[in-house]
Amino acid sequence: MMRKLQAETPSLLISYEEHGPDNGQAVVLLHGFPYDPRAYDVVAPALAAEGLRVIVPYLRGYGPTRFIDNAIPRSGEQAALGNDLIELIEALGLQKPVLAGYDWGGRAACITAAVRPDLAGGLVSVCGYNLFGPPMLGPAEPAMEHLLWYQYYLHMHRGRMMLTDNRWAFCRYLWQTWSPTWDFDDATFAASASSFDNPDFVEVVLHSYRHRAGLVPGDPRLAGLAAQLETRPDISVPTIVLHGDKDHAPLSLSLDRSRFTGSYQRRIIAGAGHNLPQETPEPMVEAVLELANSLR
Repeated sequence: MMRKLQAETPSLLISYEEHGPDNGQAVVLLHGFPYDPRAYDVVAPALAAEGLRVIVPYLRGYGPTRFIDNAIPRSGEQAALGNDLIELIEALGLQKPVLAGYDWGGRAACITAAVRPDLAGGLVSVCGYNLFGPPMLGPAEPAMEHLLWYQYYLHMHRGRMMLTDNRWAFCRYLWQTWSPTWDFDDATFAASASSFDNPDFVEVVLHSYRHRAGLVPGDPRLAGLAAQLETRPDISVPTIVLHGDKDHAPLSLSLDRSRFTGSYQRRIIAGAGHNLPQETPEPMVEAVLELANSLR
């Protein structure tokens, strides 16, 4: 049975859903933008049925997760996402959990595996190595610039207006374009979109994409971690990379395995788009189970 719980860290009250036995091998499943834990509604119970303790948190700016102090910057930078996961693992006392995620959640998982391998028993990363180097101040290749249109849009005041006044329609459009073969219905979208009504959603999202472009500063308390991440550190924990062949993110993004120094597999998932665990849950279940079983 799923349990709705909350953990306090130095920055957040992190709401999370937990499945399975308290004494099972721990697994943390992390959603991306613009999604929420509903992405794992099939994956989490399936893993719990195999005896795993499954933790599915709401990221900062989503659902019932809240900042503990109004003075804390509503940062969406990669250092903040990674630090949140590190602090959650420590707050819950998890022992070598398997970390799995995509998009923002995949980034948090990759960061934790890279800078705190002592806290990660394994990594399932959708689309491969998910850490950014220094901000790109000039344009990328035209095809990549086309893919990143939504980020540039969110750099503008028009983007703030859209997220403030019409975020559901904007996020639904991203779902449709990033997962072109996924035939989700209104109820499926609404179940996740309610998490976008978090009072910090707009600021966290805007900061994420503006910071990535070097337009705004990061949280000064995370400056050391941010600098470390810009060196793109290696990931030494056992890793399975999944990549849907219908994802808007091109398959070439997960081709480079040079940053993975431990055991590594790459699996292309036919018919899956960007929200891989919700569209095709079985490959995520299989990958997490494979790594978790190696730890039991």
